[in-house]
This record gives sequence, structure tokens and C-alpha cells, in this order.
Amino acid sequence: MTPITGSIVAIVTPMHEDGSVDYPALRKLIDWHIAEGTDCIGVVGTTGESPTVDVEEHEEIIRVAVEQAAGRVPIMAGCGANSTAEAIELARYAQQVGADCQLQVVPYYNKPTQEGQYRHFRSIAEAVGDLPMVLYNVPGRTVADMQHDTVLRLAQVPGIVGIKEATGNLERAQWLIRDVSPGFAIYSGDDPTAVALMLCGGQGNISVTANVAPRLMHELCVAAIAGDRHKAMEIQFRLMPLHKHLFVEANPIPVKWAMARLGLCGPTLRLPMTPLDSAHEAVVERALQSAGLL
Repeated sequence: MTPITGSIVAIVTPMHEDGSVDYPALRKLIDWHIAEGTDCIGVVGTTGESPTVDVEEHEEIIRVAVEQAAGRVPIMAGCGANSTAEAIELARYAQQVGADCQLQVVPYYNKPTQEGQYRHFRSIAEAVGDLPMVLYNVPGRTVADMQHDTVLRLAQVPGIVGIKEATGNLERAQWLIRDVSPGFAIYSGDDPTAVALMLCGGQGNISVTANVAPRLMHELCVAAIAGDRHKAMEIQFRLMPLHKHLFVEANPIPVKWAMARLGLCGPTLRLPMTPLDSAHEAVVERALQSAGLL
């Protein structure tokens, strides 16, 4: 796989009012992101409501995304599960339909040990070695936290090519950038601190903000990766209200409201996600305005 750098949108899964997946809207979003400069499209992650789509929908979202992108940008398929066997099956499907890489989250809820995490990811890589894997550490959601030494061990496994570091802890990210083997990519999974991670040597940002500001996030990533601190921070200051207020409630509640406000897709979420509280609508709208999107 050609190394992916830049803005990787953690894309929402559009839904009709009845809660069914809106595949035509997903296709339109993919075309829009490509036109706006998004460097890679990540599907069926947290922002894509992976916990509430069933297996058939999960696979179809990946298939439709690959088909619609048609090689214009890479597709990063969310294939994570807290069952190693299920994660392998999702990854095999993603491989079969032509995804460019897979995103594999630390198993959630069952709290595997560091050795358990190592064996989980190694088993997937060995089973689906032709589909490059990006690890995903987000202990705020999974509870289990992949430690530094475990990442370094996994970076030596063939087929594991990077990590989405979503702790927001820049010291941790810097240690990884310092210690990982050459060619292993460090991506931010935390919009507020992504610019700093890239200025420290990271390769990109897997972004929620990019759902509503893809052009700006692409330009921020280009500048930060190139070491253009002034340009990167000019854009960062413009986007900071979005970085903050798109998390005023659990993701993807605010970003789906924002996308509906911009006319990009409908606001429907599946339970247990609920619509954005009306008390928060004004602050999200002001964030959109501050970025020049309204």
C-alpha cells in the first residue's frame, strides 16, 4: 500500500428517517469529499455508528464506499470487533471488495490484557495479511489501553502499518514517533491535538471535523506535515470551535446535526444515540459560522 498521509475523514453513515442506511447519500458524500480534497475515507468507525449497524449493513457500507471511490482515494475500512474471529471475517470481506486498508480498534468491553491485545491484532494480520492494518487506540471508549511497548511489538508484525492514536496525549504520541520502526505511520485520532501531532512528525489526522470542513482539514494537514507552522495554526485557530463543540455530546450526535444544518445528509441516528439537545444547537451553529461554513 502506498502510505496514506493527510486528512482521513471518519465519515458518518447517513440514514433515512426510518433509520435505514441512506446509500445514495453516502455516495454523494464520498464524491463531495473527493472534490474537497479529503485524502482518504474511513468508513464504519465510531463516527459511522459501527456499534449499531448490523453485519450485513457494515459490509455493504464498505462495499459501496469502495465502489463509489473507484480508486480516486483510498478507503480505510473499519473492521474492529471485540471478538477476534469477527474482526477477521470483517477484514476478509473488506479485502475481497477492494478496501485499501483496515482500521482495527482495541477490543472493547472485555478488557484484554496487553498480551491479549498483541495476539488479537497479530492473529488478524496473519489471517488477512494482504490488507494493511492501522491499529486504533481509544481508551476513552474501549477502557482497555494499548501501551507503548505493545504498539512497538505490533509495529514489527508484517501487515500492521500504523496506528490511530486517539488519546489526545501528545507526550505518548511523541514517544511513538520517536521509537517506532521506519515506515510505521502515526495518525492522530483527536482533532484538537492533531495539528501538534503532525508538526511533531505524524502522518495525518483521522478526523471528525473533516465531515463538515474537508477542504480546511486537508489544507491543515498538508501544512502541518510540511512543517508550515504558521499556515497550519492559522487554519487550526479557525477550526478550534468545531474541534470542541462537535463533541458537546457523544460523537456522532453533534456532527450529524451539523451536517444536516449544512444540507449534507439527514440528522437521523440510531438508538441509543439521540438527536442533539436543542440547548446545544446554537453553540454548534456558531462553530460552523466561525469556520466560515455558514
